[in-house]
Amino acid sequence: MPVFKLIVGLGNPGSKYEETRHNAGYLLLDEIARGYGAGFTAEKKFQGETARVMIDSRDIRLLKPTTFMNLSGESVMAMANFYRIEPEHILVAHDELDLLPGTVRLKQGGGHGGHNGLRDIIKHLGRDFWRVRLGIGHPGDVKQVSSFVLKRAPKSESDLLLRCVDDVMREMPNIVNDRMNMAMNTLHTKEKKPDTKTDKAAGSETKSK
Repeated sequence: MPVFKLIVGLGNPGSKYEETRHNAGYLLLDEIARGYGAGFTAEKKFQGETARVMIDSRDIRLLKPTTFMNLSGESVMAMANFYRIEPEHILVAHDELDLLPGTVRLKQGGGHGGHNGLRDIIKHLGRDFWRVRLGIGHPGDVKQVSSFVLKRAPKSESDLLLRCVDDVMREMPNIVNDRMNMAMNTLHTKEKKPDTKTDKAAGSETKSK
């Protein structure tokens, strides 16, 4: 099992993209930094914002690429090469269309599933890195995916994402300390359902705008 040295959160930089579905990876990285008392600093040589945290005596670097999603691999490769970090010691947090909101999965390897950030990382580093897949759901039509991921989710869905982030945070000591099976056993058995009352309220708010 892995010993992680770098955790990457995928997203797009700038206020225009804050809190959009595609920025789920940024959301988790911000929470990790906040939870372990660190702040991000822009570093041009890595084309991103970086931080450094200690999680259960593990020295972990954090990276939020600011290259925009399609070029995320350039940023990850720059940092991995500089610190000589092998792909199997890298954990990438990203939004996942194929999982319902409220669902989180950990996995190593695999394809990109149409995710442009993963596509570029695979192009530069191969497939051996690990992923934290944060479910955002699917719009139901592939033609709507681009606009879907670049929009903010209704409150019922964003609340589920925040709860998933909290769940991952609770498992971080297991994740970084070579206890991935324990983290998987906990996270993969949790699947949260939207609150129907909240959903109806969110739908009413959308119609009224």
